[in-house]
Amino acid sequence: MGVTTTLSAFTAGIRLHALPPELVDRARFLVLDLIGNIVRARHDAESTHAFVSAVRAMGMAAGNAGVFGDCCRYTPAGAAYLNGALAHSLDFDDTHAAGSLHPGAPVIPAAIAAGEIAGASGADVLAAIIAGYEVTCRIALALPAGEHYDRGYHPTATCGAFGAAAAAARVFGLDADGVAGALGTVLSQAAGSLQFLANGAWTKRHQVGWAAMNGLMAASLVREGFKGASEALEGKHGFMRAYAPNPTPERAVQDLGSVWELMNTAVKPYPSCRYGHAGIDAALALRAANDIKPSEITAVRLGLPKSGMLLIGAPAEKKANPQNVVDGQFSGPFVISAALVSGAMEWDSYTLLGDPTVRALLPKVTCAFDPEIEAEFPTNMSGKLTIEARGRRFEQKVVVPKGEPGNFLSEDELRAKFAGLTNAVLGVEKAEALANAVLAIDHTPNIASLPRLAAPLMAARLAGE
Repeated sequence: MGVTTTLSAFTAGIRLHALPPELVDRARFLVLDLIGNIVRARHDAESTHAFVSAVRAMGMAAGNAGVFGDCCRYTPAGAAYLNGALAHSLDFDDTHAAGSLHPGAPVIPAAIAAGEIAGASGADVLAAIIAGYEVTCRIALALPAGEHYDRGYHPTATCGAFGAAAAAARVFGLDADGVAGALGTVLSQAAGSLQFLANGAWTKRHQVGWAAMNGLMAASLVREGFKGASEALEGKHGFMRAYAPNPTPERAVQDLGSVWELMNTAVKPYPSCRYGHAGIDAALALRAANDIKPSEITAVRLGLPKSGMLLIGAPAEKKANPQNVVDGQFSGPFVISAALVSGAMEWDSYTLLGDPTVRALLPKVTCAFDPEIEAEFPTNMSGKLTIEARGRRFEQKVVVPKGEPGNFLSEDELRAKFAGLTNAVLGVEKAEALANAVLAIDHTPNIASLPRLAAPLMAARLAGE
């Protein structure tokens, strides 16, 4: 069978009860992590007003589908778009290192919106989410993602559109041909550009929400009898050959069903580009162990792989002078400076963008390509930090950053991250109830109950939109 056919049969046939228990547990954790991001971004991300206002202007706020952290109701397409865009708005969502993408943000919103359309159980939605992760990540591995990046594409949006389509198709109960049709339909809508790096644009968030919505639309069309293109992934004009120069389509189905790429997905302890996390781990550890004060620092060097330099290290003059949250999220000098100054790197750390102490430290932090760190990639998103202070040199290499599959967060740590994102919006009791419900998603008779648990305490929080 071809790659598209094989992935489609896998998606159509996946059943939660037949999956390894540890895989199901990890999937629950990833859903919890993503929903926490959505709830906070619904209220704090600077792009949210534009997203919500545009959706309302286009008549997509007149349905019965839910957006997490919102007391209003939307059309399924509007909900998939908003949940997807919001999930990626804090840059605090899960990551797949080898694929260089964030699989949850396009996949989970599409699956939940499809579940609301179909009245699906949480078990069916969770099985669909697992399939969507596999499709997204495996397509990225087959490109491979680095060459896809070099062409200026954003894999979370491009590959994620296929994962979203697969997940929605599985929720709808489409057979293998139907899933293949959904992939062949979303092929026409697979898009996402890295040009947001030029000016801190909000397009990075938008195109991920659009991928979720496009995946839902593609599956909905096929559900109604629509015919999609065949061989969507490996065909002569299919995704892989059109979007990367040297794809290896067979990589997408290698060890399918025995090696789970979802288990190779990490969660972020810090709300910034994953390539900076090893450096943040090192900065926090060196600061704590040596009582390093910002005023004592004369120079800092962050060693990165080539792909890390592309996103958070270059151009050096721009990265040393972040002007907004997006700039800060993709600035190695900023995240290291914030960690060294405050002893933390949290969503609220972006209030330090104008802090005089951080600003004084920024020009002292340089990012550089490090062959030793490159050798760890793509297996690990490693980093090496060297701090010169008090006439001494402090150095730490972090091979496996916290949150990576080999150093995954515990349930308590994940709940703490979720509470830190949601308590301010939902209140402690409601946030805890939502967390409990999400972690029991596979026992939920109808997935529509989850978004309803995530409405904010007061509609007044939404005033000013």
